[in-house]
Amino acid sequence: MKDSYFELTVRPSAELEHFSDFLSSSVDVGFEEIKDAFIIRSEDELETLVWGIEQFALALSEALSTQITVETEILEKKNVDWIASYQEGIEPVTVGKFHIYPTWDEPSQDLINIKLDPALAFGTGHHPTTSSCLKAISNHVNEGMDVVDVGCGSGILAIAAEKLGANVDLCDTDIISVDNAKENFDLNDATYNSIWEGSINNTEKRYDVVIANIVADVLVFIARDLKKATKSKLILSGILDKYEEKVQKKFSDMTCVERIVDGEWISLVMEK
Repeated sequence: MKDSYFELTVRPSAELEHFSDFLSSSVDVGFEEIKDAFIIRSEDELETLVWGIEQFALALSEALSTQITVETEILEKKNVDWIASYQEGIEPVTVGKFHIYPTWDEPSQDLINIKLDPALAFGTGHHPTTSSCLKAISNHVNEGMDVVDVGCGSGILAIAAEKLGANVDLCDTDIISVDNAKENFDLNDATYNSIWEGSINNTEKRYDVVIANIVADVLVFIARDLKKATKSKLILSGILDKYEEKVQKKFSDMTCVERIVDGEWISLVMEK
């Protein structure tokens, strides 16, 4: 272990969900999300990442036709065991029928256990979008159903469906997430039918339940493919309240059978 490490704080002026997606696909050491900012820690210098973040902000500004700025600050700090400190801050989460706990903690005696290494990928059950999806899965996924998790991240949602007896597929456009989901399935002695790098348009199969915990803009963009893959129910998450109307309009040919609100985040269960 080196004597020091670098801590990069990234503070965008807007569109935090887009920056979160960018960092998820660009940072291989994980990052911490705090109010209005992100923190990346690494023993390697981070100037190249700063440049990439600044270029992303420029591209996003152009794409959205609005000015988006980003403040960055790099500090060099003494290398205490910050990984251990991070682990100490991750508590188990109970959501719906599930108990999600880190690998260094103890399982529940009463609930369905999902064991995760939070360092692997986004999706530990702490974020409102993930916990809302777990509630929806608890209510709408039953044994024997065919389920697909689109944008699987850590694989936590697909693992939850599998633990309820569903036959699961999963996919993500990020190969790192695909590999990490495989690791988490192995960690939980869970099985999947198929997993691939890409999106839902890479399969012709239709599912009883389609889960898509992404962001509103992507949900709208791939709406046709999501609906095509859905036989019965579609769980949509990652929706900030200010974008809900846009998502609801795009999926207006389906019926909303459950709406889960957690702070500014909305999850919708749509049914054909």
